[in-house]
Amino acid sequence: MHPILPIRLSFFALLGAAGLKGAPPVPAAPVLPSPSSHREAPFVSEHPKIDATDFYFFRSYEAGRQGFVTLVANYMPLEAPYGGPNYFFMDPEALYEIHLDTNGDALEDLTFQFRFQNQFQQQALDIGPVGAKVSVPIPLIQKGAVAGLDDPDLNLRERYTVTLVSGDRRTGTSVPVTNDADGSATFTKPADNIGTKTIADYAAYAGQYLYNIDVPGVGLGRMFVGQRKDPFVVNLGEVFDLVNTNPLGPENGEGDVLDDANVTSLVLELPIAGLVGQNTILGGWTTASLRQARVLNPHPSGHNQASVEGGAWTQVSRLSSPLVNEVVIGLPDKDRFNASEPKDDAQFLTYVTHPTLPALIEVLFPVTAPTLFPRADLVQAFLTGVTALNENGSVGEMLRLNTSILPVAQGAQSRLGVIGNDLAGFPNGRRPGDDVVDIELRVVMGVLLPLADAPSGQLLFTDGAFLDDSFTDATFPYLKTPLAGAQ
Repeated sequence: MHPILPIRLSFFALLGAAGLKGAPPVPAAPVLPSPSSHREAPFVSEHPKIDATDFYFFRSYEAGRQGFVTLVANYMPLEAPYGGPNYFFMDPEALYEIHLDTNGDALEDLTFQFRFQNQFQQQALDIGPVGAKVSVPIPLIQKGAVAGLDDPDLNLRERYTVTLVSGDRRTGTSVPVTNDADGSATFTKPADNIGTKTIADYAAYAGQYLYNIDVPGVGLGRMFVGQRKDPFVVNLGEVFDLVNTNPLGPENGEGDVLDDANVTSLVLELPIAGLVGQNTILGGWTTASLRQARVLNPHPSGHNQASVEGGAWTQVSRLSSPLVNEVVIGLPDKDRFNASEPKDDAQFLTYVTHPTLPALIEVLFPVTAPTLFPRADLVQAFLTGVTALNENGSVGEMLRLNTSILPVAQGAQSRLGVIGNDLAGFPNGRRPGDDVVDIELRVVMGVLLPLADAPSGQLLFTDGAFLDDSFTDATFPYLKTPLAGAQ
């Protein structure tokens, strides 16, 4: 039997179903191409430091690391390489989290919490004539060339801690993740790729910040937190200009608008054996939270003292499956979706059962949108997992990864994931080389539906911005070295 056929048949078998476990299907439909959560909701667009751009979740395909899974949470959209003088420090007043559902109940069982702290070094220069010099703080984050850990010429250093919470992310048991080399619980983030005069060999420099970590109750893993080249590929400007491109054009006929952008990545590699139990399928998503209250300081007296934060943590950013909030969730509910959790996703039911994207494409182009409602074919792929692939018993929008499916080495991966006969790809988790734009365009237009219900479903929809696994590295942390601000 063709390897993709059982999975397609499982979609068809679900058509017409009212829901699972008594709960209605939830919205998280595949959508038009757009950057994965780059400025996708009104409130988060005001706070780019806590805006999750993409979430990747896959079985490690580096040689010798098949027993691990890799999680990548990217933040801060559209980082211009030349974005000085402050560049892109993480928010020390925010809580960044990666959540794992290990038992299929749409609740977090393991949460990795990242907190950041800026350390101002007060670098100064003595200015004035001999005998009357005045020490004056410099305006830059670096005083000279930067080469190594805690370089004395780096004026602003960024530290972070990682805490593992078992159970509820706010009331569960917390333990620190530590550096396996020395047992310390504080890590250092590399400076951004300012330019070659400041950091001559950025790949070597950033490599010093790749840590072997000890995760209590899980095992030994690896971690990297720092700037990377944005791995997402999309024909962004034309897409939001009423899809001002040919969705049936060549797969490599348009440019990648994000080709000149970096992001900040939180990357964990964890042993599968320490994460799974009887259920080998994991669910994952990432969030960011801010304190409920903020008081602005009318007279800041030092670095990073322009406000005082307090109160309970409040979630303001959420991301798992790509492209959900941008153009599936209606404008009135975008902030609410970002503040919600997978267990509560039934509140967004209408957006997935009656998606507006296919109808919009039909209006703009001579193609026919699927005629079957409700769109139960979308439920399996994004809300429950696919039967015989990654169904885990829960109903909620998250990435699901079947850890029993072997990874595919770089160079052999299909850019179309499961619909390209590669069961190790999206929507079974997501790898950096999976072209989710083209995958989701084809699914939303009905590639998984019978021809009678989706007359245009077998057309090769594309945004024209090509992506495959050659755009990534073959080794941890998989995302390529960030672009330099100056050569």
